[in-house]
Amino acid sequence: MASRSGIARRELLLGLGAPLVAQPPAEPEIWFSCPMDPEIRSRGPARCSKCGMALAPAVARPEAYRLELDVKPRSVPAGRPLRLTFRVRHPKTGELVRRFEQVHERLFHLFVVNHTLAFFAHEHPEIQRGGSFVLPLVLPEPGIYRLVSDFYPVGGTPQFLVKTLATRGYAVPFRPAVLAPDLEEKAGGNVRIGLRVEPAMPFAGKQTRLRFRVHPADRLELFLGAWAHLMAVSDDGIDAVHAHPALAEGREDMQFNLIFPRARRYRVWIQVQRAGVVNTVAFTVPVARL
Repeated sequence: MASRSGIARRELLLGLGAPLVAQPPAEPEIWFSCPMDPEIRSRGPARCSKCGMALAPAVARPEAYRLELDVKPRSVPAGRPLRLTFRVRHPKTGELVRRFEQVHERLFHLFVVNHTLAFFAHEHPEIQRGGSFVLPLVLPEPGIYRLVSDFYPVGGTPQFLVKTLATRGYAVPFRPAVLAPDLEEKAGGNVRIGLRVEPAMPFAGKQTRLRFRVHPADRLELFLGAWAHLMAVSDDGIDAVHAHPALAEGREDMQFNLIFPRARRYRVWIQVQRAGVVNTVAFTVPVARL
């Protein structure tokens, strides 16, 4: 479920058809490239300088797999335990996929946000013997929830797929979240995180540098194989970006290079780990039309 130079790890339009995945340019000979960051390439075996994954030869052409979701109880009550079961099917054969690559220490990353973008969760469903993934989850309040799944089938390409759940009895028409720009420093569990955006007013389709400062920076640790994880979701829930830092060395300064797809306001969550504590804080970044 790492950012790239000039483009985030994957910028995807959710719910508008097949995911859009950047591809490296065609080459006459075999190149090795990172499945997560395709622009990181080598003429021989190596590891990605951004996310640490092993570069793969002749990365397959992207294909969207089919994701199935079963929820129990089916009525989807808010504030009560749910059991989510995910199944992945091959796009051509329809067969259940049973083998997955481990990406950032997990086989399946799941991001859950609600329609107001006040709720955020980064979870990891557990694989079962038959190949399905199961996660117990509580949706804290009535509303509409977007479930963004990040996984990598063996022999396929990385997938970033979405499902939507509405809790029982929630009949309010969907409206974009009301988000005020917010770049103020935030307190996490045991750190404070500040944000500087360059340019100060980002433009859709152009690179934006998100410069985070974490303090205190002593005892920072890798979290799921990266110095930080970032998730950005547009106020209307359509666009989502999952990224890892372009610049980070376990010190106080971290930089993400993103391209926001559209002129919207984006809720941006960053997660860092210090002394065994995972800190999650959120900012709101307005993005203008070019």
